[in-house]
Amino acid sequence: MRCPTALRSEAEQAAFAALGADAAVVAAYGLILPRPILSAPRLGCLNVHASLLPRWRGAAPIQRALLAGDRETGITIMQIEEGLDTGPILLQETVPVAPDATCAGLSAELAILGGRLMLTALDGVAEGRLVGTPQPQEGVTYAPKIGREEARLDWRLPSTDLERRVLAFDPWPGSFFETGRERIRVHAAVDLPGPAGGVPGTVLDNRLTVACGEGVLRLLRLQRPGRAALDAPAFLRGFPIPPGTRLPCPATS
Repeated sequence: MRCPTALRSEAEQAAFAALGADAAVVAAYGLILPRPILSAPRLGCLNVHASLLPRWRGAAPIQRALLAGDRETGITIMQIEEGLDTGPILLQETVPVAPDATCAGLSAELAILGGRLMLTALDGVAEGRLVGTPQPQEGVTYAPKIGREEARLDWRLPSTDLERRVLAFDPWPGSFFETGRERIRVHAAVDLPGPAGGVPGTVLDNRLTVACGEGVLRLLRLQRPGRAALDAPAFLRGFPIPPGTRLPCPATS
C-alpha cells in the first residue's frame, strides 16, 4: 500500500491516474488534492466530512463543534474541488449532539454514519441519480487544527467553556491543569453555573470544585502522569488538593 506524503509531483499524479479508478474517497486526509488528482477518477473524488457544511470547514470539525456548544452536527458527502471543503454537497445527514458528548464518542458515531452515506453517494453518482448542490455562501465557519496548548484549562474562562474543553479534547490532546510540578489530566468535569465565590483557579471544597471566571467547575475524573485515571474521591486520597489551593492560570503558571 502506497502512502504518499505529497501529491504535487508528476510521478505521484501519474501513479494515481494509472489506477484507473472510477472514484476516489477521502476521509480526514491531510493533503490538498491538486487538479490532476481530482480529475483522474471517472466520477471524481468524494469526501466524507464530519460537519454540516459550510459550517466547520477544515481540520477539526468535531472538536470545534463541541467547543462552540453546537447542539447538532452531522456528515456531509461532498464532491471535492480545489478549495478547502468548498465543493458541492451530495448528501447530508444531521446528528444531535448530547450535552455530555465527547469527541471520542461523537467521532465513532459519525464514522458509522459517514460510511453508510458514502456508499449511498457512490451508488447515486455512478447511476447518475445524485448531483452536487453548491454550498450556501452564508454560515461559513472554519475549524483549524487543534493545538496541545488549547487543552490547558484557563480558570478565568466561564465554567461552561471549560466543560466543553474537557469533552472536546477527549481523547486528544486531553484537558489538563498543573499543580506543583505535576500536570494533571482531567477526563471528566461538570459545569455548575452560578457565582464562582472565589478567585479563578481557587479550589472551593473537598470535592474539587474550582472557581472559574463565571460559575464553577467540579472535576470528576483525573489522572496523574504515568498513573491510572481515577474518580475524584480516590484521586484525592492519593494526591490531596485541599480547599484554598490556587491552581495556576496559563498566564501565571
